[in-house]
Amino acid sequence: MAIKNRNRSINQIFQNVCIFETYSKKLLAIIMKKKVVIPLPSYGFDPTEAAIPWKILSDNNIETVFATPNGKKAQADIRMLTGKGLGIFLPLLKADKSAVKIYKEMEQSTEFNNPIKYDEIDENYFDGIHLTGGHDKGVIEYLESKILQNKIVGFFNRKKTVGAVCHGVLLAARSMDNKTGKSVLYDYKTTSLLKKQELLAYYLTKLWLKDYYLTYPETTVEDEVKKYLASPSRFIQGPIPFFRDSIDNQRYGFYVQDNNYISARWPGDIHAFSLALLKNLRQKS
Repeated sequence: MAIKNRNRSINQIFQNVCIFETYSKKLLAIIMKKKVVIPLPSYGFDPTEAAIPWKILSDNNIETVFATPNGKKAQADIRMLTGKGLGIFLPLLKADKSAVKIYKEMEQSTEFNNPIKYDEIDENYFDGIHLTGGHDKGVIEYLESKILQNKIVGFFNRKKTVGAVCHGVLLAARSMDNKTGKSVLYDYKTTSLLKKQELLAYYLTKLWLKDYYLTYPETTVEDEVKKYLASPSRFIQGPIPFFRDSIDNQRYGFYVQDNNYISARWPGDIHAFSLALLKNLRQKS
């Protein structure tokens, strides 16, 4: 009888140890989980450039946190979701069906509905930052935010992963390091929305959409980004951007990676870009 009781005690101890080990592993996984912040304007961001990275990162155990100017839920550019006003060029310019579906999924997520404020972003807490694009005039508050620009400098100085696509590259380029007096992108290779892309969309739709496709009518994203670089040669255009990539085929996707910084041009690059962002995050110790 005493031997049976002793065996039961040993078995119970063993079970408790196993349970403790299991919970310890789960707790460690939570603590060690990589975290990425995705700042957005209140209105006007590109749905594809936010939703696809969110989906790929979330599906691969990367925690995402959204940030907005006032801590309220953001809204993507409605025209990019519905295609309203794009006319015969809708298939070329609107977000594709897959991206719209994923955007709607993101829109229902807990993290998207509970953003933090820009000034609550702590670069020490996050492993990376993703800077999405968008051309509606609503993105100006995001592109010109001194709070965000200062935060971005912190991510670069701490060698965190930084991803930027389309107009998001302009936000990064405008982020000036007070120690050097130069843009954080000064010594980096980068791409962004190309001048020819921006002007093509403008000329195709200007008769009825006016300057909708020119966030800043006096310049283009490419022209301004180049001004912040050590040399215009550091701006990489890549192949002609006509076809879009997909999660199953990144053949048409293009991105530029320079150490911890990854950039892309438009929604057609977003899957290849997002996978590169994921890879860089995983490589960080």
